[in-house]
Amino acid sequence: AVVSTQSTGELVKRTAQYYKQYEAAEREEVRLDREAKANGNYYVPAEAKLAFVIRLRGVNNIPPKPRKIMKLMRLRQINNGVFVKLNKSSREMLRIAEPFITFGYPNLKTVRELIYKRGFGKINGQRVAINDNSVIEEALGKYGITSMEDLIHEIFTVGPHFKQANNFLWHFKLSCVKGGLRKIN
Repeated sequence: AVVSTQSTGELVKRTAQYYKQYEAAEREEVRLDREAKANGNYYVPAEAKLAFVIRLRGVNNIPPKPRKIMKLMRLRQINNGVFVKLNKSSREMLRIAEPFITFGYPNLKTVRELIYKRGFGKINGQRVAINDNSVIEEALGKYGITSMEDLIHEIFTVGPHFKQANNFLWHFKLSCVKGGLRKIN
């Protein structure tokens, strides 16, 4: 076990700083929207930087290209989900694999709940429950990610070490949709 290099006080301060940052960004969005409305304009928010992708279809009758894309995104089983950084190439990959997946743009609450409730880490290729911050610190400490809130912040803001943080997270194994999925032709 790794001895924590940071005191609880430092973690609490950093968490409070993250919350202030999220709140300030939200207030800024509202301010810009109101300002545009007051001037008779429309406010168009920035494009999302993060997507959550879920595999919908099984393995049968899937063409090679979408199959490879889903393999690259670590979506090997039905009802698996992963976070994806959105850029031109990843958007194109999502478009190609769209009949077999679904995706959306998560808010902070969704990211936090997914990581806290369904999050597992990957250590030496093993799926490990994230019971405490020492698991995260052991794997991602060299990138400055030492706690659960640091991990959530890195994923939600698509920070500089998003790739390492996302790769540390095991893909999310989600339960089946209650009531099933409708097939739309």
